Amino acid sequence: MKYEMKVDKPDQMDQQHMLQLKNIFLAPYMQIATALIGKGRRAGGNMFRHQLDTMAILIDYGYIDSVLLKASVVHDVVEDLEGFDQNIIRTCDEDGESVLSLVLEVTKRFGEQKNDFLRRIIETGSHKAKVLKCADRISNMISLGFVTDETFIERYCDETEFFIFPIALEVDYNMYQELISLVMTRRQVLVDNGYFERKRMKEKHPKTE
Repeated sequence: MKYEMKVDKPDQMDQQHMLQLKNIFLAPYMQIATALIGKGRRAGGNMFRHQLDTMAILIDYGYIDSVLLKASVVHDVVEDLEGFDQNIIRTCDEDGESVLSLVLEVTKRFGEQKNDFLRRIIETGSHKAKVLKCADRISNMISLGFVTDETFIERYCDETEFFIFPIALEVDYNMYQELISLVMTRRQVLVDNGYFERKRMKEKHPKTE
């Protein structure tokens, strides 16, 4: 079966959005994000590239908001860089305080379980936090196509369906449609590789000690 992403969004940036983006100074935030270059990803590449990919997804969906784009470029630095000084973001420019606040909304707190973190975004997250989380998950779901750990793929697809679908459905139906398509294609790979059949056989005939 062929899955096609069906979204209704502009094919190219209009003049108004171009001028708006022109006035957003992203370079200082990109400089901060370069500290993530040494952080590898399960699917390959590094976390710095993931930050920029998340920003590109937001622009692809027509989001040209200064705070949102700046936060997307540094959205993982607090969580992934041990001892990161949050004041670096706070004092970066006039948007720094708002950017840091948004980054902290999408950052898993110390000791917070993943499910509780995602549930917190669903229940109390701002609109920008929810949009950012959807773009982040789209980037991660695309990268999931290069992951070979089938158990992880299944778990990540389940997590996306249970927690991220409701967020996307609330804030951006087009993102919701893309996420559905990504989950379907990733699960289809598991079907084609016989993963679910092997799993059923293991559950039916568990090994005895």
